[in-house]
Amino acid sequence: MPRTTRSLAAAGIAGIVLAGTAVAPAGAAPTTAGFGRPATSDRTDPVEARRVDSVPTPKLDWYACYGTAECATVQLPLDYDKPKGATTEVAVLRVKARDQKNRIGSLFVNPGGPGGSGTDLALAAPYFLGDDLLDRFDIVGVDPRGVAASENVRCFPSVKEQTKAYAGLNVAFPWTKAEEQAYVASSKAIGKACSSTGKPLTGAMSTAEVARDMEVLRRAVGDQKLSYLGFSYGTALGQYYANMFPDRVRAVVVDGVLNPNAWVGQGKARNQLQETRLASADGAYAALREILKRCASAGPQACPLATGDPVAAVETVAKRLRKKPLVIEDPDTGETYPVSYADYVGAMLSGLYSPYGYSDIVGITADLLVLTDPATATAARRAQARTALAHRAATAATQQARRGYDFPYNNSLETFLGVDCTDAYHPKDAGSWPALAAKEDARAPYFGRLWAWATSPCARNTWTVRDSDAYTGSFDKRTSAPVLVVGNYWDPATNYQGAVTSAALLPNSRLLSSDNWGHTAYGTSACATGAIEAYLIKGTLPAKGKVCVGDVQPFAEPAAGAAGDRVTVTKDDLARRAAPARGEQKRLPPVVAPLPAVGTLTVR
Repeated sequence: MPRTTRSLAAAGIAGIVLAGTAVAPAGAAPTTAGFGRPATSDRTDPVEARRVDSVPTPKLDWYACYGTAECATVQLPLDYDKPKGATTEVAVLRVKARDQKNRIGSLFVNPGGPGGSGTDLALAAPYFLGDDLLDRFDIVGVDPRGVAASENVRCFPSVKEQTKAYAGLNVAFPWTKAEEQAYVASSKAIGKACSSTGKPLTGAMSTAEVARDMEVLRRAVGDQKLSYLGFSYGTALGQYYANMFPDRVRAVVVDGVLNPNAWVGQGKARNQLQETRLASADGAYAALREILKRCASAGPQACPLATGDPVAAVETVAKRLRKKPLVIEDPDTGETYPVSYADYVGAMLSGLYSPYGYSDIVGITADLLVLTDPATATAARRAQARTALAHRAATAATQQARRGYDFPYNNSLETFLGVDCTDAYHPKDAGSWPALAAKEDARAPYFGRLWAWATSPCARNTWTVRDSDAYTGSFDKRTSAPVLVVGNYWDPATNYQGAVTSAALLPNSRLLSSDNWGHTAYGTSACATGAIEAYLIKGTLPAKGKVCVGDVQPFAEPAAGAAGDRVTVTKDDLARRAAPARGEQKRLPPVVAPLPAVGTLTVR
């Protein structure tokens, strides 16, 4: 049953009614561009304006939640062409501005995915957002329809049926012929289930619908125009909003950017793999090669792989595991963990998501070199490698059990697919994925197959449900205020070229480049963080051609004040903790990318 305002309030939490600022009339033409500049933007399409403006501004009955926040749920149209028809419940959470007297408005945030929880991100805001943003904005997170605390998408009638269908997905990605056949069979089963049992929600989860929800909620919180910070897939949501409602933009920042045309698949590209268009694997492979290059330059004292050729070391481990998986026994518990080639690749990608992950990559590779050829090392070194990998495998197993497809129903994969498969175009037959994925691997070794298989349930012959009101462009509208597009040179999930091409599409945008490690740029340096915050607060854009440098660089001492790794705790954990005081060290945002690897060594 979806979580309702009644059920949450029954927990003894009092209702609080929003006292917002004045709301602009629905569909009114803007006269300024959010920061007092004359507006010369494109106008919202009349059909689109009619869809959202015909929905009465909801009254959000806020109530205290999680100690530091306010929550609400709202019923929004399942189909905006039928504003008085069926609805779906959408959850909203806000952390109020600390300086209400000088409050600018609301900053909507999204962590990506698709399928990431906006309410989780908003609750975590005090741990990663700068003090100036926390002072001046109410931080507002929305769980997209189908996701988290919003009405949940369910493609199967029971956990039993879901588990049966998911049986072939028990590898980080398929490598053997038998694994490929099982993965294809599961992909077809999931596509068919989401196109039948998953309806009507799976046919109403496109990014355009979430952008419409956000536009209605912008009015509900009392803002005349939208302020937005989106990470990873959240950059697609930000660009959709900017192009669907170009005259309603106050400030939009997109960090870790997906090119929306590549995301959707335009023209002949509709029959390509989405990975062919987005080239996530190319970004991951470029980052890996650069880490191994810097390893060689740093020398053996800083990088254990530098006793030889680091590139050859990675390929040696890969070849050995392709030939024969390794079984690791935990010396303390006696538990055994199989480690396959796919597990190894998944672990490397997991490491690339973090600025500090280079040490994981070289450490795992060094340990696997020893254990796949024990004669090359002493007994003490073999024991050390075995203990390190067993500990990592045990941690990964615990985390996977927490999010495993067991009772109660876990819809995390279905939230990702419900957006991607409905939004974008994919090849017709799931049976074509083995050959197509092999081509991706030839172009971007190791990671090509991994990223390619993430979308196999989206094959159009089996995923047949569509959203008739999905938005497919254009994505080149002139917005009433600039869009700040932030791209990271070494991003393993959202290729830097996505930021370059998206900025080229949007005539009123500015590209900020960042030479940092991990996924997205905010929080990785005072330069990138300061530029993003200055734009959101004051409307000040970074200089053209600006390049920031991350505080953490492989095999070098982190710069003073470097942020810790990501916020990864749950809402309940956050509710029990004291938020960082003003001026205390922040962490990186808990961004969500569709990391397709779930394997023995993959710790997220």
